Amino acid sequence: MGILDDARVATRLPAQDLERARRFYSEKLDLEPIDERPGGLLYRCGGSDFALFQSAGASPGTFTQMGWEVDDIEAVTAELKRRGVVFEEVDLPGLRTVDGIADIEGNYPSKGATGERGGWFRDSEGNMIGVGQPVR
Repeated sequence: MGILDDARVATRLPAQDLERARRFYSEKLDLEPIDERPGGLLYRCGGSDFALFQSAGASPGTFTQMGWEVDDIEAVTAELKRRGVVFEEVDLPGLRTVDGIADIEGNYPSKGATGERGGWFRDSEGNMIGVGQPVR
């Protein structure tokens, strides 16, 4: 057994403007912090926590920093777009989005699935966030 096998994983996302980030997560994602401290906001989704922390550094936003697994990606994507969230459009060999959603074969994050349907957007701080639905 490894030293971290029973440890909980918690995502931390940098925010140059914590109040701007709070508004984005509230207005666009319908999330409210469960706790807040000077320089940080703590959120809980589906039994897991993630935190936004005040940072002078900025995220490059070039890779997925956090993602949600959802049951209906089309409904979630449509609602987020209605709220003003802008999804990335990607057209690369082996990865192409249509209306913000890509069909991905054998994507690892989908446990016990043959692939995933996924989409990505940036939060107000430039963090790349993903949503995905396993394909079974």
